[in-house]
Amino acid sequence: MKTRQKIAHDTGPDMSRFDRPALQTMQDAGAMVLECQRVLGNAQQNVVSDLIRFTSDFKEWDHLPKDDVHDHQSHSQYYYHTHSKLDDPGYMHNTEHGHFHTFLRAKGMPKDIKPALLDPRTDSKAETDPVSHIVGIGMDGYGSPINLFTTNRWVTKETWYKAQDVIRLLDLYEIDHAWPSWPVNLWVTNMLRLFRPQIENLLMDRDHKINEWRMRCPNADVFEDRNLEVMSSCAIDIEDQITAIERVLGTLSSK
Repeated sequence: MKTRQKIAHDTGPDMSRFDRPALQTMQDAGAMVLECQRVLGNAQQNVVSDLIRFTSDFKEWDHLPKDDVHDHQSHSQYYYHTHSKLDDPGYMHNTEHGHFHTFLRAKGMPKDIKPALLDPRTDSKAETDPVSHIVGIGMDGYGSPINLFTTNRWVTKETWYKAQDVIRLLDLYEIDHAWPSWPVNLWVTNMLRLFRPQIENLLMDRDHKINEWRMRCPNADVFEDRNLEVMSSCAIDIEDQITAIERVLGTLSSK
């Protein structure tokens, strides 16, 4: 019996490659993430419980909220769900409560960003409303983020875009409304800004692993291979990230 491949690597960020404006954007995002957590904490909530409270019957695999969160101006999207621990003993998602999936739909992308060429069997599927999965955010049982990860195409039924193009979408991702929770929407938006260095690395690693697998198994449809689910992942810590950003900004100020 085949076992699903777990692909996780040390994807530590190199902050030095970012200029001051980019670092300040990350710093501002970190402050907003902490503020969202603070106001939710004042109501005895966190970013996960504040979504769950809107439903009385939340089950594994259900999207939360039911029809996802969409911003019809930026065409950004996200949802939260949990996996069954019995489906995959010992797999990465067993260490989390659940995770957010974040997306940007094609209507919000620059005109020059086009889907990547895929296996012909995958390309033959109609793409009536293309959407790119950006990154997953794993959450623990206390409503705190513990990891980031990328996935294979089949996991979210996304349209496949090259990593370099998905990285460009990070600047465009924004949920700018208050449904179902303003602080959660702000939190998700700013998590993608705060952890941009890790997300860039994870996306590049995702493509590297896909290409490596295609060379190893040239006759397989790698994008639909159920043995390939999580393509790259890394642990995260909000406070450590903010400290690292401030350290690099301090170095720039001393020059």
